[in-house]
Amino acid sequence: MGGHDTFGRRAFVVGAGAAVLAGGAVSPAAAGVVEGPLPDFHPALKAELDFPLAWGTSPVRDFRTWRRKARAVVEEHLLVPSQDGTPYAPEYTGTVQSDGYTRELVTLSLTRHERVRAALLTPHGRGPFPAVLLLHDHGAKFDIGKEKLVRPWYDDTRLGSAQGWADKYFSGRFVGDELARRGYVVLCADALGWGDRGPVTYDQQQALASNFFNLGSSLAGLMAREDARAAGFLAGLKKVDAGRIAAVGFSMGAYRAWQTAALTDHIAATASVCWMTGLKEMMVPGNNTLRGQSSYYMLHPGLPRFLDFPDVASIAAPRPMLFFNGALDALFPADGVRVAYDKLRAVWHSRHAEERLHLKTWPDLGHVFVDRMQDEVYSWLDQVL
Repeated sequence: MGGHDTFGRRAFVVGAGAAVLAGGAVSPAAAGVVEGPLPDFHPALKAELDFPLAWGTSPVRDFRTWRRKARAVVEEHLLVPSQDGTPYAPEYTGTVQSDGYTRELVTLSLTRHERVRAALLTPHGRGPFPAVLLLHDHGAKFDIGKEKLVRPWYDDTRLGSAQGWADKYFSGRFVGDELARRGYVVLCADALGWGDRGPVTYDQQQALASNFFNLGSSLAGLMAREDARAAGFLAGLKKVDAGRIAAVGFSMGAYRAWQTAALTDHIAATASVCWMTGLKEMMVPGNNTLRGQSSYYMLHPGLPRFLDFPDVASIAAPRPMLFFNGALDALFPADGVRVAYDKLRAVWHSRHAEERLHLKTWPDLGHVFVDRMQDEVYSWLDQVL
């Protein structure tokens, strides 16, 4: 088929989508796929998303009642039942003393299906201490998970990989160790597919997610449930002040942080760096999300019919929350960040808690969590916990 024919069909397909939006009649054969890949009629699908359960849009006017209803809707779309009745049964190994804190590995049951190994850092002293549930990023790098944020004292092979990652995104620092030195208990576990629980390959992610769905479950739902359970485990540790626990993460870890705060009241404050946007503004040609694969770790089918990303994060209001993004971050278009920030600001304003919401765009930075961003997060945590 010649180039003219290809162009002709493409023009016809795009024109068909425009006709749908205009209310015109289009034959079934006119449907197609355009950049992204997206269905030709994706503008019509986006137009149907009005997020009717969002605070301020929902007919529910009592905020506590709205929080319960919104959280219940999110939990329903996780497709993974609550694991609250599963004993953690922790086992501790690899304990070593560092400068001002103890490092150890803890293996525990975050669900009834699998044991998970996490890094646990505890400051020296009696406590109780404030604590941080530290949530690692995606980055299409699966050989390390928790090691992206906690220096792996137990594995020299992973140390080289972890240091390279820290150099690339964190100004050479290990965020977990920095927090422990500042007096925080830190817990960081591998999500399924990373470190001890992998490595999965980039092009296996979509099949992994599909297999979860065929088994009546969800990859993203599992991660959400595990993170909430990890927060509960941290709250139960003797040296932790259960009322002073923060969730902190970068990139996918930032998504995990605000999602965890929405799902459990164990989280008193949240710092999310480089993951917040409006859904509609993210679903545009060229965006990384449209590639599938990694997006399946953050995809709860059907939930966008009720809530946008900032709407889910708002379930945690009016608890303190920090959101950073880089103006040069190609993953999150500026209009999407602006829409999300406006929604978040409106919710905290409605709770007379504007001072508890810290929103910032770093004009000269992209998708990173460098030292000056970290230092501001640390200072903020010291103030709100």
